[in-house]
Amino acid sequence: MRGRTPYSRQRQEEPYRVNEKIRAREIRLVGDFIEGGNAVMTVPQAIKLAQENDLDLVEISPNADPPVCKIIDYAKFKYEQKKKQKEIKANAAKTVLKEIRFGPNTDDHDFNFKLKHAIGFLKEGAKVKAYVHFVGRSIVFKERGEMLLLKFAQELEEYGIVEQLPKMEGKRMFLFLAPKAKK
Repeated sequence: MRGRTPYSRQRQEEPYRVNEKIRAREIRLVGDFIEGGNAVMTVPQAIKLAQENDLDLVEISPNADPPVCKIIDYAKFKYEQKKKQKEIKANAAKTVLKEIRFGPNTDDHDFNFKLKHAIGFLKEGAKVKAYVHFVGRSIVFKERGEMLLLKFAQELEEYGIVEQLPKMEGKRMFLFLAPKAKK
């Protein structure tokens, strides 16, 4: 690697144009520093007004005609934008998928044990993927597996909604349940 440092970082492009980086001749200035809330003026006039108030001229909407700018503290503005992005990310719904496995000959005790787990998962807001795994010759008991999954869905009726009815894929029969919306 001749002539290049191995840890060179590329400088991140600023999302907004600030002060002298604004390319337009005229801009629409909005905000508290203008009488009536907005006015059209040249960039040097607006920059002078921003500097008098120890703030920055920031291009908010570059695609408007003329571009819309605002006089604000740019560092504070960037900080608030990052904070908003983090908040949006934190509030995004994270779906968790929990799996519950049955055999075609699962007895009542095991069924009830797994049912309690599924109720807990649905109450927590996770989706449930229940499946019957057919091993060897047990594939001839497809009806038994389907009955088991339908019974499972019926028992969970008050906690979840069936997203997909029992469906065979290879040696497994699947059933998907989603939690009911909280009121």
